[in-house]
Amino acid sequence: MFRFFISLHILAISAAAADAGSPRAATPGEVTQLNEVLQKVAADYRRWAYTEHRIVRDEKGRPKSDVILRYDPSQPYPEQWVPLKVDGKEPSERELAKYRRKGEREAPHDAARTGHFRTDNSRNRQTLGELIDVPRSSIASESDTHLVFEIPLLKFGNERFPPEKFQVLARVRKEGQVLENIAVRLRESFRSKLVVKVKSGDGSLDFEIVNPKYPPALVGVTGDASVSVLFVSIGGSVELKRTDIKHVKPFDERFEVQIGGLKAIDF
Repeated sequence: MFRFFISLHILAISAAAADAGSPRAATPGEVTQLNEVLQKVAADYRRWAYTEHRIVRDEKGRPKSDVILRYDPSQPYPEQWVPLKVDGKEPSERELAKYRRKGEREAPHDAARTGHFRTDNSRNRQTLGELIDVPRSSIASESDTHLVFEIPLLKFGNERFPPEKFQVLARVRKEGQVLENIAVRLRESFRSKLVVKVKSGDGSLDFEIVNPKYPPALVGVTGDASVSVLFVSIGGSVELKRTDIKHVKPFDERFEVQIGGLKAIDF
C-alpha cells in the first residue's frame, strides 16, 4: 500500500474534480453503502500482488527517484519487495538488501522465530482508515452515476490529519457500488508540532476492478505537497502506477492472521 514519503509523515492530498451537485446529508442507507464499500476494499487491500512504477520529483520537477518493483504479499517477508529497476538500472546488491530489510521490518516481531503472528500493528502512526468517522458522512456531490462522500475526521487522538485542516472525499460509482477514488484535501495551511508548516498539496488515489470476483484494487496515485521546515521550503510530487495486479493469499494468512477493519487503508 502506497505512502508519499515525507520524513515527517505529513501529506496533503486533493481529490479529483467532483461530480456536479449540491452538498446534502447522507441517508442511513447511503452511509451503510459507503461503510460496506470501504470495508470490502480494506479487507482485500493487502491481498494484491503488483508491479509498481514510482517516480518522485523535487519541487522543481526534477526526478529524485525512479523505481520499478514487484510486490507479492504471498511470499515470505524478506522476498515480498523485489526491485526490478532503480533509476533505469539493474538494482545493486545494496538496493536488493534494502528491500529485503523493508520486508523484514514489516513482519510481526516474532514471526520468523515462531511462526506466530501478532495481530497488533507495530507502527505508532495512525492510518487514515483509523481516523475517519464514516457514520457522520455526508454527500458532497451527486450525479446520475456517482456519489461523492465527504467523510469527517475524528478529532480525539488525531495528530496526523487535524479535522479542521483536512477534507476526506470518497467517490463511489452507484452501479455495483464500486469505490473509484479516495482523497484528502488540505483546506488551509497549518503548523504541526514539529515546527513544520504544511502549505499546499494535491493528489488522488484511484481504484479499479481488476478481477470481478474481488473489490477494486489501488491502481494509481498522483500527488504533490509543499511544506516548510524552519523557514526552508521543501516539496515534491509523486506518480505511481500499478500493473500486472493479481489477487493472492498473503503469507500472514497461512497462520490465520489478518489485518482487520479500515486501518488497512492509508496513504
